[in-house]
Amino acid sequence: MPESQRTILLVEDDPDHELLTIRALRKSNIANEIMVARDGEEAIAALFPEAENVPTPQVILLDLKLPKVDGLEVLRRIRESERTRMLPVVILTSSDEESDIVRSYKLGVNSYIRKPVNFTEFAEATRQLGMYWLVLNECPPSN
Repeated sequence: MPESQRTILLVEDDPDHELLTIRALRKSNIANEIMVARDGEEAIAALFPEAENVPTPQVILLDLKLPKVDGLEVLRRIRESERTRMLPVVILTSSDEESDIVRSYKLGVNSYIRKPVNFTEFAEATRQLGMYWLVLNECPPSN
């Protein structure tokens, strides 16, 4: 897949975390398009659009604590659909609740990352995420 088509879906309700994530990706020279959904409903609408032949993102960075529909429900819907079942989903959250970690993996998350509090650590974690999921990882063909 051409790098220009490797879209990131960032599902984040906190405007500061959204800005920090995008800034960290850009600072790491990750130029891929970043679509942002600010709640679970927006994420579901972006992943299951009314129009056909809308490309799916290469990777989803999903917060857990979201308004309207929480991140675990978004993940459940992603894994239930044949169209999105194999999409890489990375939980990127401030939650370190063991129950959230266990439920995320039971629902099929690919990775669970706790957001570092320090910006430098956050930027480095985001850089590594971007490099792995957008450059090194081989994804299944998109529909």
